[in-house]
Amino acid sequence: MALFLCFLFSLIFSATACNRCVHHAKVAYTQQSAVSNGACGYGSLALGFNGGYLAAAVSSIYKGGAGCGACFQIRCKDPNLCTKRGTKVIVTDLNQNNQTDFVLSSSALMAMANKGKGQDVLKLGLVHVEYKRVPCQYRNQNLALRVEEMSQKPYYLAVKFLYQGGQTEIVGVDVAQVGSPNWSSMRRNYGAVWGTNQVPTGPLQFRMMVTSGYDGKTIWAQHVLPDDWKNGLIYDSGVQITDIAQEGCSPCDVS
Repeated sequence: MALFLCFLFSLIFSATACNRCVHHAKVAYTQQSAVSNGACGYGSLALGFNGGYLAAAVSSIYKGGAGCGACFQIRCKDPNLCTKRGTKVIVTDLNQNNQTDFVLSSSALMAMANKGKGQDVLKLGLVHVEYKRVPCQYRNQNLALRVEEMSQKPYYLAVKFLYQGGQTEIVGVDVAQVGSPNWSSMRRNYGAVWGTNQVPTGPLQFRMMVTSGYDGKTIWAQHVLPDDWKNGLIYDSGVQITDIAQEGCSPCDVS
């Protein structure tokens, strides 16, 4: 029994430790507009996320768009220039430069600096950092869906997910008429945008398959779009995602 308990505790400790993986990398910076109008498709809406502290992430973090909206705590490794806490950023774009894991908005990079050192950090160009993924938090804000302009009722529906909390990724979306068991699958168009040409009639409900723990779960939003949904409008899903997806041990840096 004692041996079993030791083994069990080691598994729990390992899972906990790996959920707190700290990675070491370099980051660069660019204009805020460049990362807000990025591959995730948030556009000007991204400027209202997290005070505009935004980031473009490499493909291993962007994950074909599944990583859009993910939050990371980043701090530079020079204590003479930067605070110990660093800053939190939200992924809004794809970084195609493999020399850095992230390209931050200039405001996000300067937010890591000690008082009066913001310009000194910018002058570095490439900044050595350590980072880890953290849950996103939106106080008094549910997960929301924006009906995209490409939607054509009743032939096509495209929605963009906004304000996703927790530490998860949406990996599947279904839509159905409210009260109906007949679900239509949606496909990721790009970034945070999902679409389908099998549009149910009437008011619409959604279910999202998200990563959670070491597996996944389904989040059900029962009343989201009204029968007369309109392009360009944002609708409250009535739910928020607060789950945590655990990080496996293998991606953890050892240096």
